[in-house]
Amino acid sequence: MTIAGPDGIDVLLDPADLRSGLLADARAGLTAEQKWLPPKYFYDARGSELFEQITALEEYYPTRTEYALLERYGGEIARAAGADTLLELGAGSARKTRLLLDGMARAGHLSGYVPVDVSSEALAEAVEGIRREYSGLYVRGVVADIEHQLAQLPTHDTRMIALLGSTLGNFCGEDRTRLLAGLADVVQPGESLLLGVDLVKDPTRLVAAYDDPAGVTAEFNRNVLYVLNRELGADFDPAAFEHVAHWDADHDWIEMRLRATAEMRVRLPALDLEIGFDRGEHLRTEISAKFRRPPLEAELVRAGLEPLQWWSDEHYDYGLVLAGRP
Repeated sequence: MTIAGPDGIDVLLDPADLRSGLLADARAGLTAEQKWLPPKYFYDARGSELFEQITALEEYYPTRTEYALLERYGGEIARAAGADTLLELGAGSARKTRLLLDGMARAGHLSGYVPVDVSSEALAEAVEGIRREYSGLYVRGVVADIEHQLAQLPTHDTRMIALLGSTLGNFCGEDRTRLLAGLADVVQPGESLLLGVDLVKDPTRLVAAYDDPAGVTAEFNRNVLYVLNRELGADFDPAAFEHVAHWDADHDWIEMRLRATAEMRVRLPALDLEIGFDRGEHLRTEISAKFRRPPLEAELVRAGLEPLQWWSDEHYDYGLVLAGRP
């Protein structure tokens, strides 16, 4: 069901859905033997601001490398895709989006932009900015959960569906298999999927990107505890948790964790739940998988997609892959 939202925005995911998801995720994750929380709960207003600070850090290469690739190859990508509409999943502020829109405009194919995000506030800002800068362009934001609502997204003209920022890396195992299969189902003949992926490299650089000396990433990591305190009435003491960034070479991913510095009990009234932490116990808050080209291409093929073209920087730090229906 679509709910009327702010001007230019359709709401498929309302606040009640978001809260229901938070309650379910917090209960499942915090009562698991290895405690965990999904990374999407980092991104309230404060978390989004902290992440913007992270992207400007010298150690955090992914955002600027992806931006440089889009700046260099945006036109080439647009010509290869041949799409009329850009549908961007997890659009946020749509800062990088303009590079793709400009490439599509130069290719003579641009008629619409559909940003998708769980945050109506971020979408409202993106929609307003894009409408102001691209006069006459069809712009319609959608508040939706890409894990469950892909099939409900607009099918305006021929689309290039973009999932940038290495967001794919936050999905692992069966979750990524389901997401890619869902994307394959909604990509119609003649349409394409553009993925931005962080690539495997020296673990020292990878860990540094998630554990900056200024402590911005540590504060971003602890922000999820502030979210639980505010939304669920929890009594976490964020200062009692240390930030940990760990490279798992067996799975080619970075894990962000919070490590309890003392034994403690935490109450979550909204869940009627009390949980214990041992000193040194870890709460996993994010998995960020890094990719190698052949295995990722094999994943895309298994999902029902055909890799069409790759773009990467000279150091092979980051990649953009365009895929379509075979």
